[in-house]
Amino acid sequence: MIRLIGYFFGMACVLFLGVAAAVAIYLSGMTKDLPDYEVLSSYEPPVATRVHAGNGALMTEYARERRLFLPIQAVPDRVKAAFLSAEDKNFYNHPGVDIYGLGRAVMLLASGGPMQGGSTITQQVAKNFLLTNERSFERKIKEAILSFRIEQAYSKDKILELYLNEIFFGLNSYGIAGAALTYFDKSVTELTTAEAAYLAALPKGPNNYHPFRHEKAALERRNWVIDRMAENGYITQVDADDAKKQPLGAQQRRGTGTVLASEYFSEEVRRQIIDRYGDKALYEGGLSVRTSLDPDLQVIARKVLQNGLLDYDERRGYHGPAATIETSPDWAVSLATLIADNKVPVLRDVPEWKIAVVLGVSATEVEIGLEPENGSKTDPDRETGKISADDMKWAYQDSEGERRTAKGPDGVLKPGDVIYVEALQPGGSAYRLRQPPKVQGGFVAMDPNTGRVLAMVGGFSYSQSEFNRATQAKRQPGSSFKPFVYAAALDNGYTPASVVLDAPIEIVSGNQVWRPSNYGEKDGNGPATLRTGIELSRNQMTVRLAQDMGMELVAEYAERFGIYDKLAPYLPMALGSGETTVMRMVSAYAVIANGGKQIKPTIIDRIQDRYGKTIFRHEERGCEGCNASEWANQEEPTLIDNREQVLDPMTAYQITSMMEGVVQRGSAAGKIPVKDRSVAGKTGTTNDAKDTWFVGFTPNIVAGLYLGFDTPAPLGNRATGGGLAAPIFGAFLEQAAKRMPAEKFQVPEGMQFIAVNRKTGMMAFDGEPDTIVEAFKPGTGPADVFQIIGDGEYMTQDQILESSPQTQQAITNGQSGLY
Repeated sequence: MIRLIGYFFGMACVLFLGVAAAVAIYLSGMTKDLPDYEVLSSYEPPVATRVHAGNGALMTEYARERRLFLPIQAVPDRVKAAFLSAEDKNFYNHPGVDIYGLGRAVMLLASGGPMQGGSTITQQVAKNFLLTNERSFERKIKEAILSFRIEQAYSKDKILELYLNEIFFGLNSYGIAGAALTYFDKSVTELTTAEAAYLAALPKGPNNYHPFRHEKAALERRNWVIDRMAENGYITQVDADDAKKQPLGAQQRRGTGTVLASEYFSEEVRRQIIDRYGDKALYEGGLSVRTSLDPDLQVIARKVLQNGLLDYDERRGYHGPAATIETSPDWAVSLATLIADNKVPVLRDVPEWKIAVVLGVSATEVEIGLEPENGSKTDPDRETGKISADDMKWAYQDSEGERRTAKGPDGVLKPGDVIYVEALQPGGSAYRLRQPPKVQGGFVAMDPNTGRVLAMVGGFSYSQSEFNRATQAKRQPGSSFKPFVYAAALDNGYTPASVVLDAPIEIVSGNQVWRPSNYGEKDGNGPATLRTGIELSRNQMTVRLAQDMGMELVAEYAERFGIYDKLAPYLPMALGSGETTVMRMVSAYAVIANGGKQIKPTIIDRIQDRYGKTIFRHEERGCEGCNASEWANQEEPTLIDNREQVLDPMTAYQITSMMEGVVQRGSAAGKIPVKDRSVAGKTGTTNDAKDTWFVGFTPNIVAGLYLGFDTPAPLGNRATGGGLAAPIFGAFLEQAAKRMPAEKFQVPEGMQFIAVNRKTGMMAFDGEPDTIVEAFKPGTGPADVFQIIGDGEYMTQDQILESSPQTQQAITNGQSGLY
């Protein structure tokens, strides 16, 4: 018997050793293919890039996985407790694998059941970071081996940090910080016990506990987590009972930003970051981008441009409904379905507008049904309102501006028409008819001293069209280009009192003859000073001036100011027939406004990586002594302005003074209501009035815009930069000026001021009418003789005064051979 027992014992030992050897060989083979767990030490998960306005307000986020990395030290204890209770209550005690939980999972699998349960937080880290989601016994073995190794290499807090930042919570949110924002629009530190418990319930199955589709299951799972927190001693039973009484409280985050109407700006930032760092850095790099956007100025710019576009568009009548639906008792369902299917664009960046359907119409008013607030397609809200006949008078004209035969709402609208409306008063039931304009435009406002773009509007609505007309649309600037022709002249020997003939001119090129004319007239007005030429935007004078000094010089200055990369040296280009962008034009005007210093326009002030290190800064000026370690009675540090001087400061002041005349007496007279500070600018109208421009500035802001159809077409016979664009600039400046000090343009040292005759450009006598004080550089001054740019004879001032009235009139009208 003893020998028999010994025999069986020996056989068992051999069998045991054989099995152990087989297991060892099996495990050894598996460990050879295990991934390197040391990569966890350099864990850099995909993190959202956040874009902020100049005041720090969040504009938008860009991410493939909406995640914000949060160090474990920043996670509150109640949040940790919720996840430990839900996932792994023995986390801080086990070596990486929960033996009891794993045993239950093995027994279930051996009995033919599914693979489930038993995974610790450490095992989930191993699976999520290093393994696949394959449901197999082999993967569970690898998971356990890696868990033991991870526990030996990293602290418990590090493992929990990896877990909380990596797991998926649903709704494209990853990590606890991203989930808190997505589900509750809160930071992690603001989460209540009930909210933390709900988030801890999600990793088990985000879709199963969706806060809106499966609210009952979500509440049950949340309450189960709360009970486990009380059972494990993290909270009292009283606290648990109070937490379970609270509603789920999820409010899915609708947007990622708080800055109104910043979509065009944000999209330009997105493009620039991709160009600079690549697609992956934007969507996974966790960059923090501080932009130059001023939210208040952005709202003002958006509103004034929209108002200008609407004003033009409504003067040309009603385009027709956006769509039509049946006006049955279920009109709200039909309207909600139409909106949900995006068959009528929702203009989210025009929050004042709503989509409505016409329910009834008479000669005096229109009854409308409004888009549902709850967004439901099956049980939408049913809110109604009215449009009076007086609040849609503009619609009684057709697209050509002709009066319709019907003069009431019943001649314009019919039941079932889907339209846009705007409440006359917030919360009221009275509305006015609206329509998205066909005409478009772009607007840019900039700090002339730094190049920081403070506001940018790329069109009426980003929801209507994502094309950014401020930076992407290349348009002819028309007469708004003329200041650079005149600046080139002033920088090369001409003065504001130089006289140019304003008379018909022919330019022959091959078999073609070009006859430029002034706006609204065929004949010129005789000789006039450069100031008069720019104030009244004289085309014939500008062409003669460009011809006299040479288009090569004009092209050089246009490229120097950054308006064009390469300008063909042809005379029509002097009238702004080349194509450029609003951004470039505003940047060029900024050079004049700041005294001739070159600037680099920027929409990004600074970019930091995920660790807070600055990797880009727009400010390039040096600062000697800014980093002194201690105070030793040294001078205060100063910024070194190393920008290139591209225009003589005195020339900049001269052209600025001349453009002040545009605002005070010229083509923009009466359009700029701001009177307490210096304002300069220039209108622009292209051939056939396909585009209208205005670019202007004060000492501390420069702004510009254009209006035109995306497919260039005439805006109308009476469309001009002074009539359409300048009032929009004026409306912007009127509001923006309230936030800025009133200042005058600085006069460069050495500038001389002399009164001259506005027609002859010669020095004026005391009491002489029609004079103006002009700015002259040292060594220059009014001409001693009446000289007109071009060929001809000359008369002195005394000779002019002594000549007959007929001769004087002939000289003034440019009809005499005597210049």
